Amino acid sequence: MGKSKYVITVTRQFGSMGRPIAKKMAEKLDISYYDRDLVDQAAKKLNLPVSTVNEEEESATKKFQNPFEAMRFPLGFKTSSTQDQIFEAQKNIIKFLAEKETCIIVGRCSDFVLSDMDNAIHIYIYASYEARLKHCVEDLHLSESEARKMMSSVDEAREVYHMNYAGYKPDDKRFKDIMIDSSMLGVEGTADYLIELIQRKFG
Repeated sequence: MGKSKYVITVTRQFGSMGRPIAKKMAEKLDISYYDRDLVDQAAKKLNLPVSTVNEEEESATKKFQNPFEAMRFPLGFKTSSTQDQIFEAQKNIIKFLAEKETCIIVGRCSDFVLSDMDNAIHIYIYASYEARLKHCVEDLHLSESEARKMMSSVDEAREVYHMNYAGYKPDDKRFKDIMIDSSMLGVEGTADYLIELIQRKFG
């Protein structure tokens, strides 16, 4: 009898190393990893050129000098019918992937989209302010003032995005199975710890 199929969703604070942790987990578990590529798939599903979707996503970026500002608005600078269509397309893609294969999905309200799925595990990754600041400065090469601004603005925008489409904040423990401080074990250690929990649950 083969291993059971499951899906891991990851929501994270900016600077908490959530994305590299999720990538490391996918690599070690030998499963698919999905993040921004869901945007391209949504564009194809809607028969929109990727450039149109990118304009929606990057409209905020044009207002700022730093490319990380794009993270502030996952579907663009403001709510629009096009953005709502993109979200609906992404939601359908997330559901399709979850039914098709074992995978990790980062962000995109995937925890909300798959909230009724029995074989899904929802993870929230956070870290201390000091650890996130250090990561932003040392690994993302932001100045300290820039990092502080980004930590505040990205988390705020993710919260607005999540509230708009899911109806709750990204760190709402009622909708999470695991909440972990990545600054305790780092990328490798956190990934290994989460993998052990997942393997115990799903085999």
